[in-house]
Amino acid sequence: MDQQTTIKPVDPDVAEIAALVARSRAAQAQIEHYTQAQVDALIRAMVWAVARPGVAEKIAQHTVDETRLGNYEGKYLKIFRKTRATLMDIIDDKSVGIIEEDVGRNIVKIAKPVGVIGALSPSTNPEATPVIKAISAVKGRNSIIVAPHPRAKLTNKLICDLMRGAIVKMGAPADLVISIDTPTVEKTNELMRQCDRVLATGGGAMVSAAYSSGTPALGVGVGNAVITVDETADLDDAAEKIRISKTLDLAASCSSDNSVILVDAIYDEMLAKLKEKGGFVLDKDAADKFRKVLWVDGHINAQVVAQPPEFIADMAGFEIPEGTQFFIIPETGYGPDHPFSGEKLTVSMALYRAKDIDEAIELTNAIQAYQGQGHSCGIYSRSDANILNLANATRTSRVMVNQPQSASNSGNLWNGMRQTFSLGCGSWGGNGTNNNITWRDLINETWVSKPLAVSKQLPSDEELFGDVMAKLG
Repeated sequence: MDQQTTIKPVDPDVAEIAALVARSRAAQAQIEHYTQAQVDALIRAMVWAVARPGVAEKIAQHTVDETRLGNYEGKYLKIFRKTRATLMDIIDDKSVGIIEEDVGRNIVKIAKPVGVIGALSPSTNPEATPVIKAISAVKGRNSIIVAPHPRAKLTNKLICDLMRGAIVKMGAPADLVISIDTPTVEKTNELMRQCDRVLATGGGAMVSAAYSSGTPALGVGVGNAVITVDETADLDDAAEKIRISKTLDLAASCSSDNSVILVDAIYDEMLAKLKEKGGFVLDKDAADKFRKVLWVDGHINAQVVAQPPEFIADMAGFEIPEGTQFFIIPETGYGPDHPFSGEKLTVSMALYRAKDIDEAIELTNAIQAYQGQGHSCGIYSRSDANILNLANATRTSRVMVNQPQSASNSGNLWNGMRQTFSLGCGSWGGNGTNNNITWRDLINETWVSKPLAVSKQLPSDEELFGDVMAKLG
């Protein structure tokens, strides 16, 4: 009797992603040998397609309507201004051929594409994230497949379709950019398994899945920015910039100020200025009500993320004065028993009082040991000594000085940080890099080494070991 062979059915998610990856890989092969001018023309066209007047407004409104997160003003700034700033930041970078020469070591570095980038896009920044990741990928002569959060799938498709249309008009294959139009966790996981490099921006679970996919992955850590205001700060400037940072896109950003530490010398005056800027201090009763709606079963309640203060207050059941822009919750502790010390993704900040800069640094480290270690912190100060003390003593990848944190961490026109929406947090945040992730993280590099004109000579033992020899005998 002939043995019957059991044919295992093909998983439809595996098949769908395999087909997308095949299309993406074929498109990438067509630009693998593009010149720098061709690559740069492509990414300029991709940004113009989504950020040009008339279209940017449409995308901003569409994003708010679909996700119900953040506000039109914040979305418009991201799609109109942030995409332009990112393009400006990378357009003059050399990403084709020899990209670096180390004359002293007689080494040149040649850029090579990775292939297919699998990109995760969050619901909180779905308007600019696909664009920024796409132009970073194409700058390195890669293709990209974008897996959106289901809450933003229509926005993602709109944006990717606009970029695809622009790419075709520039004479390149549309499949350099592909959107997963009906996203699921299973499809996203499969994309991460099948692509050549994962660029993960999203919740902690998804970033962990990226690192577990078996594919080289660039992930980001939890944001829980802690901001210090010392006795040397320009308090009016600090108050306004904290307001800007705390309210930008209704705190959808992981870089939004989550805790603010005021030193004793300026505590009362600075708190008064924060109130003038629309900060409303919650008493214990209101804070308890807020806590109950902000966290459900130990997780942030998606219903209150990036919502206006009026919406949150109504849902929680407490009154707020007219003109309230953000909530201030006085806090003294940190850790699981003090949840307001963690990331909140709402227009709310925990407020701490510190004796001096040293205690502020201790508080920063304690708060971020609970959540946000490696991501970022900030300081308003005119004292270089205080600034450097904070930078040296904290486990952080970024310190923003006298800048609105959420608008500055990922690069802005007023600072030199690389423009991105993917912020590496180093080993402190469980990441492989501290970088503001850009195209340079999405290429392979070939190092070409030629012999030195004069060979290096080992120094004598006396020069190399010196006093160590005497101490060790």
